[in-house]
Amino acid sequence: MGGSNPIRIQSMTNTATQDTEACVAQAKRIVDAGGEYVRLTAQGVKEAENLMNINAALRRDGYMVPLVADIHFNPRVADVAAQYVEKVRINPGNYVDAARTFKHLEYTDEEYAQELQKIRDRFVPFLNICKANHTAIRIGVNHGSLSDRIMSRYGDTPEGMVESCMEFLRICVQENFMDVVISIKASNTVVMVKTVRLLATVMEQEGMQFPLHLGVTEAGDGEDGRIKSALGIGALLADGLGDTIRVSLSEAPEAEIPVARKLVDYIVQRHDHPYIPGADVPEFNYLSPTRRETTAVHNIGGGQQPVVVAARLDGAMDFHPQFTPDYVYTGRSVPEQLPEGMQGIIDADVWMRQSADGVVPDNVWPAFKGDQLPFLSSCNASLKFLFITYMGLNDEAIACLKYHPEVVLVSQSNHPNRLGEQRALAHQMMKEGLKNPIVYFEHYAESELENLQIKAAADMGALIFDGLCDGIFLFNQGEAISGRAADTTAFGILQAGRVRTSKTEYISCPGCGRTLYDLESTIARIKAATGHLKGLKIGIMGCIVNGPGEMADADYGYVGAGRGKISLYKKKECIEKNIPEAEAVEKLIELIRSNGDYIEK
Repeated sequence: MGGSNPIRIQSMTNTATQDTEACVAQAKRIVDAGGEYVRLTAQGVKEAENLMNINAALRRDGYMVPLVADIHFNPRVADVAAQYVEKVRINPGNYVDAARTFKHLEYTDEEYAQELQKIRDRFVPFLNICKANHTAIRIGVNHGSLSDRIMSRYGDTPEGMVESCMEFLRICVQENFMDVVISIKASNTVVMVKTVRLLATVMEQEGMQFPLHLGVTEAGDGEDGRIKSALGIGALLADGLGDTIRVSLSEAPEAEIPVARKLVDYIVQRHDHPYIPGADVPEFNYLSPTRRETTAVHNIGGGQQPVVVAARLDGAMDFHPQFTPDYVYTGRSVPEQLPEGMQGIIDADVWMRQSADGVVPDNVWPAFKGDQLPFLSSCNASLKFLFITYMGLNDEAIACLKYHPEVVLVSQSNHPNRLGEQRALAHQMMKEGLKNPIVYFEHYAESELENLQIKAAADMGALIFDGLCDGIFLFNQGEAISGRAADTTAFGILQAGRVRTSKTEYISCPGCGRTLYDLESTIARIKAATGHLKGLKIGIMGCIVNGPGEMADADYGYVGAGRGKISLYKKKECIEKNIPEAEAVEKLIELIRSNGDYIEK
């Protein structure tokens, strides 16, 4: 891992670690699907000791996959596991610090130094065990399990997450222990991307070059899990960050591997791409970007939520009632009637000819191509679209845009590194002082919806996180994927990037050996009962490790409290404990209803 090695793909078992047969069988399925590392949870010493049997059984059957033990709360378990696996993951949030209670703690500098010494006193013996057994470690920070100590001094911030990691990493360097991998994750993609960027910068400043493991925790299942993972992981991979990844889906572990493989393959094919003659502008802050300043043109730009543009070139006005685009491009045909609230876009020459005859509706607007710039000034429309490439943003186009703030750019690219070229366009706009909004035209020719979701999310990720996105125009060539499905994907991308909410968001963990109930069936039941709601965030957690911490970002939480027992949360507050699993989903609905957030279907 790391260096010039390929980006490695991994997953984690969700079977009980004391069940050797089940763990071995699932690990084999992960490897057979293409997984290169397999992680298993170890809650206690018994589970840690059984890793020896799991390891031996896999080797006996010819499976040489490295195993990783996942440890929380008990450093003694890490000591044991280090003897039987190739790598041990520890969580700085609960390795030495007490389990978080979300209480604010006051420390003098001397007291804080004493807390750091406690970490060192406990951590160094573990490093010595790892040295003796040639065991690597992963320092794995989770946004949902930061300690009260870190939260009290740094707040719930990327800076706090990075410092939580660096406290341990500095000890590794002091002890000359270099077999270390870093992960720093969150279910919030904005936090995850911002934090990894900051961590990479801080490590570089301190002369460290440890490999990075990337993942979006609690990404969910189905379309949401794939889009959210591709958006966050893809944005970082595109910038050259990341040496191994895990796509955390609330599905069978082996289902994660093909998704991760597609994402990595799509990003790395840009390697050695043709040069893009662009440069970032000084005012752009990569570590803490803000939204690019734009002039509002109708409902596009100016701080408004990004719009969704759809294509219906066949004239069929078929739209999902919950995911209805703001604009629909119909090419050379004037739409006779549009759904309420939707506006149309047609080719400029058709618009100008039909407008002169008085047959263009008031809610249909012209779209110009780069070679039509001379005609743009003669068009009196108060909203115009200009399809343009980065290389098409020449002196003539720049001069035209300076006089026409009513023009919305539709960014196109056929470059192998589409994201890089579209980023360059936005930065060139900022360099020239142009405040026209930008909608990104992302075109594909995919026959499988999963492929479209992964590629489009990966291409849009950095554009959204960098604050450069005023809209998305997602177009898939061919009939294999419906316009409805493409529209839903576009809305899903904006929601995953936290810039536009159009449905309930489920922050659900992928499950592991700690999971205390049937995760997949529970998620399905909760979705069936709440999927029609808009704007809520519901956390669905298998156990307490990240539960309340990730629940801080959710409106309501459903957390495994014991075998077959569930606790319900509102934000970080536990409302009801130890509810029988059979009653818990209905109790969750009652909680949502009692707070006025439930709307009947």
